[in-house]
Amino acid sequence: MLRSLSIKNVVLIERLALDFEGGLGVLTGETGSGKSILLDALGLACGNRADAGLVRSGEEQATVSAEFEGELSAPLAELLDEHGIEREAVLVLRRVLSADGRSRAFVNDQPVSVGLLRRLGENLVEVHGQMEAHGLLDPANHRRLLDAFGGYTAELTGTAETYRAWRAAEQAREQAEMDLRRAKEDEEYLRHVVAELTDLDPREDEETALAGRRTLLMHGERIIEAANGAAADLSDGRGVEGALRSALSAVERVAGKAEGALDDARAALERALNEAVEAASEIERASRAVVLDPAELERVEERLFALRSLARKHGCAVAGLPAVRERLAGQLATVEEGSDALDRLRAEEDAAKAEYEAAAKVLSEKRKTAAGRLDKAVKKELPPLKLGDAAFSTGLEPLDPGDWGAAGRERVRFNVRTNPNTPAGPLHRIASGGELARLMLAIKVVLADADAVPTLIFDEVDAGIGGAAAAAVGERLARLAGDAQVLVVTHSPQVAARGTSHWRISKSGAREGNRTDVEGLGAEARTDEIARMLSGATVTDEARAAALSLLAGDARAAE
Repeated sequence: MLRSLSIKNVVLIERLALDFEGGLGVLTGETGSGKSILLDALGLACGNRADAGLVRSGEEQATVSAEFEGELSAPLAELLDEHGIEREAVLVLRRVLSADGRSRAFVNDQPVSVGLLRRLGENLVEVHGQMEAHGLLDPANHRRLLDAFGGYTAELTGTAETYRAWRAAEQAREQAEMDLRRAKEDEEYLRHVVAELTDLDPREDEETALAGRRTLLMHGERIIEAANGAAADLSDGRGVEGALRSALSAVERVAGKAEGALDDARAALERALNEAVEAASEIERASRAVVLDPAELERVEERLFALRSLARKHGCAVAGLPAVRERLAGQLATVEEGSDALDRLRAEEDAAKAEYEAAAKVLSEKRKTAAGRLDKAVKKELPPLKLGDAAFSTGLEPLDPGDWGAAGRERVRFNVRTNPNTPAGPLHRIASGGELARLMLAIKVVLADADAVPTLIFDEVDAGIGGAAAAAVGERLARLAGDAQVLVVTHSPQVAARGTSHWRISKSGAREGNRTDVEGLGAEARTDEIARMLSGATVTDEARAAALSLLAGDARAAE
């Protein structure tokens, strides 16, 4: 709720700080005393359009700060989180307006856009009456308010879930259609490429093996020549093997008499003999492995170059060709099997749409029932507010299928007829002034539990009425103040007597010009103010007694 309002250099207000409480607060004063300036200042802090004319004459800038406290509504918390504004116990909206018309906006001293300030303000304060209003007057809010009044949360959730499932199925079908269309356009190319890859049949590790084989074949003569030379060196004369065997025999003949002195030598000769035998065997094997076959070299090079060429064509490594073949074969299969898959996706989409339509139908019935209850409840509130000729109705307008959404298949609009012989129409186009404010009051009383805006302001909701009608307005304002903070600008003593707090607004002249002052009233001053409202400029004893009677009567009503 609104905890305080600080104003500096706004029109006739040089400097003003007001503290507010919950319940019903009333603001009274003579016509022209400056009550509208307070509303303009609050509107400025809440993001309303800035007018350079609001800056006090002779000053460079005006500043307004509005401080709110209390539990944050879900939309308000989401806005703060979305824009990185830390949630705090107190939320301060501040606007600085320069004399040239430029303005700056702040939330908890963090600079923000005026657009964000306005969105936050709309979730904190709602004004009804002689000035621009939002909330109930915005048809975009009517469906949300009706749904909150109806309390059919499960049906809303079910409709939203089936809508998302339907749209997901629709997107899957659209994607499949697009893929199939593209695949068909490329079908001939795909068949050619897949056949080419299938004929070549590449393997992931083939390039390394082929490259090694090619190197071996290219240098076969030199390899054989080197192997023959090495074999000759090992076998010249008695050969390395014969020499080692002879040396080993000589050592073994005397090893038993050497008391172990020749054991290491014998072991070394044995190892050398084994290595020499193995080396000769490996040389022979290597020599046999090398085939001087130009035809094989040609075949190896031909395949290696074909693989590398195909890899360049597809922009991948040779090792990646099997994956390319698999992917393209899958696309080709999409063409060949796509119709069946598409039929399946269409069936799934139709089923999902049918589930959504069934859920939306149930939701529509719930809304229809809730609309009837809402209309009856508002109808009961109208006669006491001197709106007996008015009629309120909740319209459910079917949407075109292309406009169906997670919230259902209809648009909700609150309509009103102010005279019996006139057609019903939107609230803001049919009603105006105090009549509109009283209509808003009637609807607000009924929707008190459905609307999360914590502070409601009614500007001259009692315009043009008095007596019992004014008393009915006061009674409903007090009732509404049990669920939200309510501030009312009023000329009615019956309404003023209902307040739990009271401020008097006055205008006085000074050397530097007129100025607006706001004074919080205690019990005695409040009695005098209500007496003034009853009798005029001269407060009589009779008027004071009547004021006390009004206050006492409202106190008893409150009990």
